[in-house]
Amino acid sequence: MFDGLSTEDLAALATVGEELPFRAGDILFEQGKPADSWWVLLDGKVELLRRAGREVSVVNVMERPGVWAGGFRAWNDAAGYMATARATTPGRMFRVPAQAFGEWARSAFPLGAHIISGVFQTVRSIEATASQREALVALGTLAAGLAHEINNPASATARAAEALEETSHSMFASLAQLAERSLRADQFLALDALRREIGNAPTRTDPLAVGDREELLTDWLAQHGVKEPWRIAPVLATADVDIEWCDRAQEVLTDDTLEPGLTWVAAALSSTALLEEMRESTSRVTALVSAVKSYSQLDRASLQRFDVTDGLESTLVVMQAKLRDGVAVERAYGSGVPRIEANAGELNQVWTNLIDNAIDAMDGRGTLRLVTRSEGDAVVVEVIDSGTGMPPEVQAHAFEPFFTTKEVSKGTGLGLDISRRIVVERHGGDIEIDSRPGATTLRVRLPVRRPE
Repeated sequence: MFDGLSTEDLAALATVGEELPFRAGDILFEQGKPADSWWVLLDGKVELLRRAGREVSVVNVMERPGVWAGGFRAWNDAAGYMATARATTPGRMFRVPAQAFGEWARSAFPLGAHIISGVFQTVRSIEATASQREALVALGTLAAGLAHEINNPASATARAAEALEETSHSMFASLAQLAERSLRADQFLALDALRREIGNAPTRTDPLAVGDREELLTDWLAQHGVKEPWRIAPVLATADVDIEWCDRAQEVLTDDTLEPGLTWVAAALSSTALLEEMRESTSRVTALVSAVKSYSQLDRASLQRFDVTDGLESTLVVMQAKLRDGVAVERAYGSGVPRIEANAGELNQVWTNLIDNAIDAMDGRGTLRLVTRSEGDAVVVEVIDSGTGMPPEVQAHAFEPFFTTKEVSKGTGLGLDISRRIVVERHGGDIEIDSRPGATTLRVRLPVRRPE
C-alpha cells in the first residue's frame, strides 16, 4: 500500500491518522453519511453493505491489509459514503480525517492527487447523469399519469359523439314518420311543450328508483302499442317521466303517431344529455391543460409575482394519478396570504417533490394536508403526511446530495438537496423537517420579495 513513500511521508501520514481497533458487528461508517474519513484495513474482515429500499446486500468485502475505503471529502465537500462498513471479525483500521488526508496527498504526490480528483469528479458526473435518467423516468411516469387523466374525458367525449350521431338519426327518422302520418302543427307544439316540461324536471340518480320507473313505463308503452318500448323507457325513466306525463302525451298524439312522437322526445332528451356530457368532458380536458400550463409556467416570465396556492393546486392536478387510490387531500389555505416574487416553475418542482415524498411515506394511503399562511414578511407552505414518520438518522442527512431512502427508479428523481437549493439559494428562504409518527411536516418559508 505504502511502497515507494519516504519515511518522512509515512511519518506525516501517521501523524494525522489514528489506529482504530474494532470488534465483530461494529459499524465503522454508514451509507449516505459524510465521507469525512479515509479508512485503511490493517487486519480483520469488514463487509461493505449497500441499501436499496428495504433490501440490504453485500457489495464488497475488505479482508486484505491495505484495502482502503472512504475519504471522498478529500476531493469533494459534499461526498458521502456509498456503502455501510460492518466488521465480521475483530481487527484494526487506520483512520485519517478526509481533509487532512487530502492535504497530505497533495503535498506528498501532487500529480497523483490531481489525477484522483479528476477521476472522482468523473465518477460523480456519471452518477449525476444516472440520477438525471431516474428523473426522466419519473417525468415519464408523471406524463403517463397525466395522459391517463386526459384520456378519460377524451374517451368520454368520443363515446358521446358516437352516441349522438345515432341519436340524431333516430330523431330525424321519427320526425319523418310524424310528417308522413300528418301530425298537425298544433299537436307538435303541444308535444314540444311537454318535452320542455321534462327538461325542467330533476333527473333520477337513484338506480333502484330509475329501474322501478323504467319497468312501469315499459309496461305502459307495450300496452299502448309501442313495438320497441325498451328503447324509449330507459331515457324517459332517467329524465323522471311518469305515467301521468305519458297519458297527457297520448291525449296530444294519435295512435299512429304515439310511437314516433315519444321516440322523438326520447331522442331529444338523449341529445341534450350527450351534449352536456361532451361539455363536461371537454371542460375537464381544458382544465387539465390549463393546470399543466400553470404547473410548467412555460408561457410566463421566470420571475413573477404569484400565489403559492395556484402552484400547489396545479401540482395536485398533475399528480392526480398517484392521489386517487387512497390519499385524502386536506387544504388549509390561509386568508390574506400575499403573493410572492419568485420563479413559479422552480417552486412547482419543489411542491412536486414534497408531495411525492409524502405520498410514498404513506405507502399511497393516508391524509395529505397542505397549509399556507403568512408570517411577517414571509409566506409559509407546509406539506404534512400521516405516515409513520422520518427517523432522526434520516432527518440528519435528508438534505445531503445524493441521499435517498428510495429504490432505484422510485420517486421524482429530484432530491431534497435540490429542493433546498431552489428554496434557500435561489429564493432566499429556508426549508425544515418536523417529524413524528402520524405527522411529518416539510415546512418551506419564502420571502414575499425575492432578495437580490
